[in-house]
Amino acid sequence: MAKEAGKTTKAAPAKDAAAKDAPPKKVNPALMKPMTPSKELGAIVGAKPLPRTEVVSKVWEYIKSNKLQNPKNGREILADDKLKKVFGVDKVTMFEMNKHLSKHLS
Repeated sequence: MAKEAGKTTKAAPAKDAAAKDAPPKKVNPALMKPMTPSKELGAIVGAKPLPRTEVVSKVWEYIKSNKLQNPKNGREILADDKLKKVFGVDKVTMFEMNKHLSKHLS
């Protein structure tokens, strides 16, 4: 047991040192380019141009504030009238959501 505890404490500082030496993650500039939402998506996130990352964040805020996640399967989003105009269907998975959002950004 003493050996296991010794290995655990020695391994932790090595991870911390590696994290400090690692270069910072690069953000894809295409994700940060402000894009204009369609009229349908603008009803949810606003009409001003926003980076994709902010659009997705605002859509998630809308979903959570209106309790649109399927209570039986949290990965599913149950679209209300506004989201149906964006998604084109009654429900989507969180993985499909970005595909539908990209159609409404220019």
